[in-house]
Amino acid sequence: MPDMASQNQNAAGSIESIEPAYLLIGKLQKSHGIHGEISMRVITDFPERIRRGKSVYIGADYKQHKIVGTRWKHNLLLIKLEGFESPESVKPFAGLDVFTSVKDLPALPEGQYYHHQLIGMRVWEGDEDLGVLGAIMETGANEVYIIDQPDGQELLVPAIPEVILKIDLEQKRMDVRLLEGLRG
Repeated sequence: MPDMASQNQNAAGSIESIEPAYLLIGKLQKSHGIHGEISMRVITDFPERIRRGKSVYIGADYKQHKIVGTRWKHNLLLIKLEGFESPESVKPFAGLDVFTSVKDLPALPEGQYYHHQLIGMRVWEGDEDLGVLGAIMETGANEVYIIDQPDGQELLVPAIPEVILKIDLEQKRMDVRLLEGLRG
């Protein structure tokens, strides 16, 4: 699931990661039918969590709306929001992003992490500080962690068990063993 963590500089000058309050789960398309449904392109690994009774947060101001119905139509999810009964009432939502609250995310199995939990971690190889995990690139084979090094360069690290040795969410620390030829 793509997501971004904010970063702030603390009084000591260190960068600290601030976990986001909301994560992107979809983008609204256009109204559908005559009863106020709107189609959504789903951008989450957990589409089953978008269901009746759940709340979503829409637009840049994260306005909360309760879902009162969902159904699939091809590769789009049609959603019905409480209080919206006509195509005209949902038309202003077209093109807006849909978010979920981080506190509503399902727990992942041990050893799996959401991107927002990893972004901002300090990355170490032994006692060498390689930098901060700045972004995650999704590829066909495996994810690639983009480490922002102290010298301003980027280091690309494959997210595979041979390289990622340990992730400590509490300490915001990742320990790695770089493969031969990984450094430029």
